[in-house]
Amino acid sequence: MDITFKLFATLTDFLPPAARRSNVLNMEVDDGMTINQIIEPFGMPEKLVHLVLVNGTYVPPEERASKVLKDGDVLAVWPPIAGG
Repeated sequence: MDITFKLFATLTDFLPPAARRSNVLNMEVDDGMTINQIIEPFGMPEKLVHLVLVNGTYVPPEERASKVLKDGDVLAVWPPIAGG
């Protein structure tokens, strides 16, 4: 199945170089893959995977290991944001 994977802010450094400029990676993944299974190979520290959305809907940390993606889904991830 095909999904769109988006990383924002400092997380774009974990994307392949060709995808960093646009922050978007179109991926073909196996059916039945969960959010965590898709994120894990990118090597992002868990503490940096803060805000996770699937098709614009927030997925809390306790659901990311069981939430299965579907063909056409958009998975977006943001790190914690600090500022003032």
